[in-house]
Amino acid sequence: LDGMATWMRVQAQEEMFHGMKIYDFVNERGGRAVMQAIDQPPAEWVSALAVFENALAHEQKVTSLINNLVDLSMAERDHATTIFLQWFVTEQVEEEATATGVVNKLKMVGHDASSLFALDQELGQRIFTLPAEAAN
Repeated sequence: LDGMATWMRVQAQEEMFHGMKIYDFVNERGGRAVMQAIDQPPAEWVSALAVFENALAHEQKVTSLINNLVDLSMAERDHATTIFLQWFVTEQVEEEATATGVVNKLKMVGHDASSLFALDQELGQRIFTLPAEAAN
């Protein structure tokens, strides 16, 4: 399923951009951002649906973590960080909606090979584009 692999590759590029956005912000504010290793994801999956359900669950976890950061920044009265994090709050709405859409399509497809092929082709059309504010 090359199209789904392409979709995930683009997702990884997007997540790297998000991570660097946070890294740069922390450093610009006088902090010291440190990158640490994360657990390797599974290499084998029972289905494409399982992959995207896992991706959706991960996005939901990230949303929760970002919301916790917003709460902390507000409690600390760190207005610059609160404003910075609003971009991520909005982004997570999009991330969850996109992942939910793919999960729903995979559920509709079921085990129909021709429908799965068509969906794979659709997902393979995704390309990474820098957000407008990053292109400046």
